[in-house]
Amino acid sequence: MKRTLNVFIITLVLLTMAVTGCAAAAATDTANINVISVSGSGSVTGTPDRAQLTFSVQTENANVKTAQSDNAVRMNTVIEALVAAGIPKEQMKTTGYSIYPVYQDSTGILNPKITKYQVTNTLQVTLLDVNQTGNVIDTAVTAGVNNVNTIQFMLSDEQALALRMQALKKAVTLARADADVVAVALGVNITGVQSADISQGYTPVVYDSYQAGAANVKSMVPTPIQPGDVTVTAQVSIIYSIR
Repeated sequence: MKRTLNVFIITLVLLTMAVTGCAAAAATDTANINVISVSGSGSVTGTPDRAQLTFSVQTENANVKTAQSDNAVRMNTVIEALVAAGIPKEQMKTTGYSIYPVYQDSTGILNPKITKYQVTNTLQVTLLDVNQTGNVIDTAVTAGVNNVNTIQFMLSDEQALALRMQALKKAVTLARADADVVAVALGVNITGVQSADISQGYTPVVYDSYQAGAANVKSMVPTPIQPGDVTVTAQVSIIYSIR
């Protein structure tokens, strides 16, 4: 009975060692798989089909209530003019409102004197037709806007997605071409893909701000705006297994 038990224990130990050895060998085989790691970048240029304009109406007065009231009247006039020009209210939103006291320069630090209040109301307008940009700027300035803060051109979600797909294909093609060259140089064959990581993004075209003075309001020449192009880029990192 004792001899039988000893044989059983020895057999069990040997089986355990064999299983452990197989597992270690499998782990070693997996760790020793030969790979080529490459990266590729693709870019596609598109024409923006969306624009975002940011306008401000700024008023000043010694009485803060008067400054607020004047500002509200002018901004309402701007919104009404934009609606009359065909811009739905759903494409407008207030993105900022501030009231700042303006102090007299010669007043001492310990006894500041407020000379007037400055009220600024900022409106963002989204355009679905970039060709409207110049006309909308002229309409807003004529109606009372005295600051055009930013003009930003971008892609709609649909166009951004379509261009992203094209950029990704270019990136993958470039990555595979690099991997093929390396494989030939090493005298090996690519047998499959271990992993692939993707990243992408695009940068809108942003124009600097400008002050809309009386000369702009009286000008009969339409404001020329050229949206330029937007470049969509995509990057991939691919690990190919080789043999």
